Amino acid sequence: MEAMSEVTEKLGAHEVAAWLRRHPTFLQQFPDLALTLVVPREEGPTASLASYQLDVLREKNRELSRRLGELSANALENERLAVRVHQLTLALMRQDSRATTLAAMAASLEEDFHGDLVRIVLLGQMPPELSDAPWLQAVPADSSHLAPFRDCLADGEPICGRLQPQKNALLYAARAEEVASSALLPLPGVGLVAVGSRDGNRFYPGMGTLFLRMMGQSLAAALRRYG
Repeated sequence: MEAMSEVTEKLGAHEVAAWLRRHPTFLQQFPDLALTLVVPREEGPTASLASYQLDVLREKNRELSRRLGELSANALENERLAVRVHQLTLALMRQDSRATTLAAMAASLEEDFHGDLVRIVLLGQMPPELSDAPWLQAVPADSSHLAPFRDCLADGEPICGRLQPQKNALLYAARAEEVASSALLPLPGVGLVAVGSRDGNRFYPGMGTLFLRMMGQSLAAALRRYG
């Protein structure tokens, strides 16, 4: 070790480190050296290189296990959502009128997807059978009340998060103050579907909207059967 110390002093620590990086298998040829080297820890005394490497591997294993657990949980939740969306699509296809289709959509969003406040804004005329439905309103397509929604109705992209007050006012009316976050499904040529939550973190910008988009497409396709 003395000789190595002299060489190290002559070469310099950076040169030795650079040489070891180019020869990562060096310590395999000298296992006794690997066991005698010490590595500083952030906490506590120094440890042998083998012990340090084992600690690092254990930490990496814990991190990989944590990530695997998250991926597994996400996959399970996505599977559940896929089943619910499929069941919703089948339910919509089984309906025999515009009114029952809209009612089936509202019921599924409230019961199967646990929406605190479900609202549907229909462009055009109100189905007579649903004139008293608190979750439905009909607005002429050229109404000025739809001004805040013009852009999203044009592109049809779902919106998640905290909506602007004027949007909440149209969607939730007297109960707008109860809504802290929303998932909004704009359906071009059809209307708007909103799911409101009292939890401000339930719906947030950046969350996945694939299933929301599929649900909106299913409703639009089901309604097209009735003109």
